[in-house]
Amino acid sequence: MGKYLSVILIFLLLLSGCSNAAKTKGGSENTNPKKLQIVTTFYPMYYFTKQVAGDVANVNLLIPSGVEPHDWDPTAKDIARIQDSDVFIFNSPYFETWTEKVFKSIDMSKLKVVEASKGIELMDSDEEEDHHHTDHHVSKDPHVWLSPVLAAKEVVNIAKALEEVDPGNKEQYEKNAEAITAKLADLDQLYKGTIDKAQRKDFVTQHAAFGYLAKQYGLTQIPIAGISPDAEPTLGKLAELAKLTKEKNVKIVYFEGLTSSKVAQTLANEIGADTEVLNPLEGLTKEEEKQGLDYIGVMEKNLAALKMSLYNSK
Repeated sequence: MGKYLSVILIFLLLLSGCSNAAKTKGGSENTNPKKLQIVTTFYPMYYFTKQVAGDVANVNLLIPSGVEPHDWDPTAKDIARIQDSDVFIFNSPYFETWTEKVFKSIDMSKLKVVEASKGIELMDSDEEEDHHHTDHHVSKDPHVWLSPVLAAKEVVNIAKALEEVDPGNKEQYEKNAEAITAKLADLDQLYKGTIDKAQRKDFVTQHAAFGYLAKQYGLTQIPIAGISPDAEPTLGKLAELAKLTKEKNVKIVYFEGLTSSKVAQTLANEIGADTEVLNPLEGLTKEEEKQGLDYIGVMEKNLAALKMSLYNSK
């Protein structure tokens, strides 16, 4: 009798083991809850969020890489993607100016909206040549992600929001946020160390995107055009800039990868300077993607490009 009982017991144990294995293999709902669905607007928001989320959430990019986000507007399909997500992360209403319209058209009750630059004091943008425009969306400069110090603040805002929405993964988000914040602190030290020793402290850009970076490291940005990259200066402004840059003996005029370099080239030809890329990281170019570059990699390339101006004191 005892022999039969032990056989039955072994059989029952094996049975329960099999059913547990089946549960694990199939990924029972308890151990694998549905991943958080996050939609981010453009490349820096995607990069910072992806670093914080790691593998515990799905992070999607709304504005395709290689597209100039200043000119982008969401389609009905894009708006549906925002509506269907759990979390929507954008930089600032001064950059993604279309968000206000979208928020009015969707049900916000189930969507966590994160303005990554919240709490950062935005600088006024110097839009002299655009004062006749009735649209004052660009009255603040939204390009905070180009300062590693302010980028770290955006990371903190993103991490806090994800921890609130998905407290089960709080520790993972915290750990990931610490790792990317440490990388940004190293980047800050690299910029600081390089720029502190530079003879020059000014640089000429096609698009006024580098105000926060300049302020952070005691530099002066001399922009040809305003905050909007496709704004073109008047002939008078260009002549004035040519005079100023000649006096300052500027040897390099910077342009960016996603828009036409025509204006930068015109000024460079006028004063006998070279042109170089200074990437405002509004999206990666196909070439940068091919090279496997990310935010940190592009920022290091930007510093190398800046050194060409800053260490040229002749």
